[in-house]
Amino acid sequence: MIIACPHCAGLNRLPAERMATAANCGKCKKPLFVAAPLELTATNFAAHAEKAELPLVIDFWASWCGPCRSFAPVFHQAAAELEPRFRFGKLDTEQQQSLAARFAIRSIPTLMVIKQGKILAQQAGALPKTQFYQWLNSVV
Repeated sequence: MIIACPHCAGLNRLPAERMATAANCGKCKKPLFVAAPLELTATNFAAHAEKAELPLVIDFWASWCGPCRSFAPVFHQAAAELEPRFRFGKLDTEQQQSLAARFAIRSIPTLMVIKQGKILAQQAGALPKTQFYQWLNSVV
């Protein structure tokens, strides 16, 4: 399986049986799984959303958005509990306007699951933890 490093966005080939172990990036030598959402930018987006084989759960958000801020702890907890089954990333729509426009984000928070460039699911609005987990399980 191809995994993008959360630190340097380098691509790593990792056997499926090693997904649950502490694997390190071949390029920067840092852990491939950090149990926390990564910050998605124009620089690292393609590696995680298009080239990596791990489903990427994206939280399109903005700092001024109340529902975004209230959903953040749920998203962080999901990253801690569900990685390496998924990779979690937060995309600030104010800082990354071109990426937000590319996906026609009209309301925030918007949640999206992408795997190798293909959108598997999209959800507008924040969800309670139980519903968020159910939504993720229905996707993959």
